[in-house]
Amino acid sequence: MSDKIQGGTRGRDERNRAKSSEARPPRPVPGAAKPLATARPPAAGARPAGGLTYRDAGVDIDAKMRAIQRIRLIARGTFKKGVLTDIGSFGGLFELSAAGTYRHPVLVSSTDGVGTKLKIAFLTGNHRTVGMDLVNHCINDILVQGAVPMFFLDYIAMGKVQSDVMVDVVSGLARACRDAGCALIGGETAEMPDFYKPGEYDLAGFIVGIVEKDQVIDGSRIAAGDVLIGLPSSGLHTNGYSLARKILFDKRGMKPDSRLPELHRTIGEELLQVHRSYLPVVRGILPTGALYGMAHITGGGFTDNIPRILPRGVAARIDLGSWPLPPLFRLLQREGKVAEEEMLRTFNNGIGMVLVVPLHRESEVGKHLESIGERHWRIGEIVRGNRKVLYTGSLDSAPADRPSPPVP
Repeated sequence: MSDKIQGGTRGRDERNRAKSSEARPPRPVPGAAKPLATARPPAAGARPAGGLTYRDAGVDIDAKMRAIQRIRLIARGTFKKGVLTDIGSFGGLFELSAAGTYRHPVLVSSTDGVGTKLKIAFLTGNHRTVGMDLVNHCINDILVQGAVPMFFLDYIAMGKVQSDVMVDVVSGLARACRDAGCALIGGETAEMPDFYKPGEYDLAGFIVGIVEKDQVIDGSRIAAGDVLIGLPSSGLHTNGYSLARKILFDKRGMKPDSRLPELHRTIGEELLQVHRSYLPVVRGILPTGALYGMAHITGGGFTDNIPRILPRGVAARIDLGSWPLPPLFRLLQREGKVAEEEMLRTFNNGIGMVLVVPLHRESEVGKHLESIGERHWRIGEIVRGNRKVLYTGSLDSAPADRPSPPVP
């Protein structure tokens, strides 16, 4: 036992002496170069001194993810049967069979933006309606081919993530999607430092709808003698804003909170009137086949949009003065001294959708529109020609109209 104790004690003493000698650095030799200090490796996850991060470059991923968490809850409120993925997936999945019973389904897609109407949102700080503008514009673009919407995706780009602005925009998108029975199944949020001015952003949307193949409206049945029925717009919709801003703000020196008696609201409120969706108006007559064509009056006005649906051998005659001209358009024409030809190719002039209906079904379509309280006017007819728009009369002869009512 004493040997073990003795041996054990010795062993410890020898190990201690060894450790002691290892711990003591060797004495420097006179005149010898000093050894270089050994750099200590940084701890895992530590930021090197002076190291840059994505946030230093202007991209705050954490802020973006917090905003997306809020957006996810809003978008889920639009989900319906057929949506198979949650917000945040790499792609949005939608089960086609959930869209209904179709023998030969045709998918119809479109994409668009809000344009410089966004400038009015920046000036007023009201971002709650531009999302509705975007969805409704896209709905109308596929509606003219007979399609009803299934799902929608958005793209928002800004210089710096503004969570509250993003929530307001997406809330507008979601509201319009719910109203149309359309699912907001995904989107992209891009933070792009130095690309946009502070407080500004861009917005685009992508829609997919569906229509039975034998109910596609492609204008092929349009013929001379068909009538043109105009449906009222709710203001500028999403086109002509660059010219409108030039006239009202640059030339006249108005502000968004300026009031004019003929408008009964501020300039900002008038210019932010929501782009109408015509889906509730025509959905009930789509299956009847009474609509031979539809033209969404956007950029290019009557002059460039109606020819897009005309077959060869026909033209459209528009009878100016056959519908009342809203005061905003009279104001723009007067204050900007805008030529009538320019008015007709820039603004919708109070007509946001044109229906092409065969003469023998005009009464049927009219009764439908009256039954839902939709104002409408016979604004012209299809004549022989070469896919152009011909005008008779003048905008000056149009009766005065009340300001466009706000979209609920």
